[in-house]
Amino acid sequence: MNLLALSPLMRSTVGFDRFNDVFQMLESADERFDAYPPYNIEKVGEDDYKIVMAVAGFTLNDLTITAENENLTVSGKREEKEDKETRTFLHRGIATRAFTRTFRLADHIKVTGAEMADGLLTVNLVREVPEEAKPRMIPIAGATKAIEGKKAN
Repeated sequence: MNLLALSPLMRSTVGFDRFNDVFQMLESADERFDAYPPYNIEKVGEDDYKIVMAVAGFTLNDLTITAENENLTVSGKREEKEDKETRTFLHRGIATRAFTRTFRLADHIKVTGAEMADGLLTVNLVREVPEEAKPRMIPIAGATKAIEGKKAN
């Protein structure tokens, strides 16, 4: 029995509540499955989200965050240090290779800030739906109903 797992497709989207948007992401699905650097996407409130990325070994100067249209791009490139020739690694398990991670944001998702602490980069997001895009009640005009058991005059 073959089952289609869609959860990996949702890893790099924030704020999507519609199933149809999953299929628009299939164009570059192979890029979306790269596991470096590891990250979490969290919903922390009704309209609040955050992306937390493990960026051990990177400094604030090594990282850039760009929000353009419906894409959020986080990039990291560590500057090469001159003491590379004097260091010999017996085991190198901390990856500090350059990366670019792009997240597709849903309509009305805005980046509100970013912070870095303890090797974790946190990008805060909020859904800000403008008043004209929110659902509203439409009053229905017409004659009033007669109360049951009484005749209308």
